[in-house]
Amino acid sequence: MVKKQFAVIGLGRFGSSVCKELYKLGHQVLAIDSKEEKVNDMTRHSTHSAIANGTDEKALQSLGIRNFDYVIVAIGDDIQSSILCTLLLKEFGVANVWVKAQNYYHERVLEKIGADRIVHPEQDMGIRIAQHLTSEKIVDYIELSADYSIVELIATDKVANKSLIDLDVRAKYGCTILGIKRGEDINIAPMPTDHIEKKDILIVFGHKNDLKRFEDEGM
Repeated sequence: MVKKQFAVIGLGRFGSSVCKELYKLGHQVLAIDSKEEKVNDMTRHSTHSAIANGTDEKALQSLGIRNFDYVIVAIGDDIQSSILCTLLLKEFGVANVWVKAQNYYHERVLEKIGADRIVHPEQDMGIRIAQHLTSEKIVDYIELSADYSIVELIATDKVANKSLIDLDVRAKYGCTILGIKRGEDINIAPMPTDHIEKKDILIVFGHKNDLKRFEDEGM
């Protein structure tokens, strides 16, 4: 795995969760918040931490923020600070700025000022929970765009002991199997001759309509 450098600005529930997970995955993580107690809580879950205001241009520059591969703006309810911070980061030339949006209007402004990815944690989690509730086959669901998603599906008797070439998922359903999880092991970019066992988890990419058709008819 190639280690990347991340900075997380704003250490509320969302920001601290992102920070912990990135650090757990072995990446370099700088945790930033204006409140000392929040920064102190993250010292064990980050490579570096700093007490700084995300709208303070000089403070961000002194932290070398322009050198990070990704900066996640997770500032909570202060929409104005979120917008100003994002604007500064793009002016500094940060390549990938991901921002937590509070609402539709916040998202519109973030799009205008060049945020590279806008996330809605509550909305995204709502979509995932709804997918879990309506299908026993779905283990996880990631919405990539309005049309395309990645789903994790539990292999049923219908596909067990068959190879990927037997299933021919791409030709029949227009979907792509990106990987196969079996217990703690994961097979990334499986071969056409690889076989599926019952209870394997298939990581599948495709258009939402095609994924639904594969789930209903192919699984």
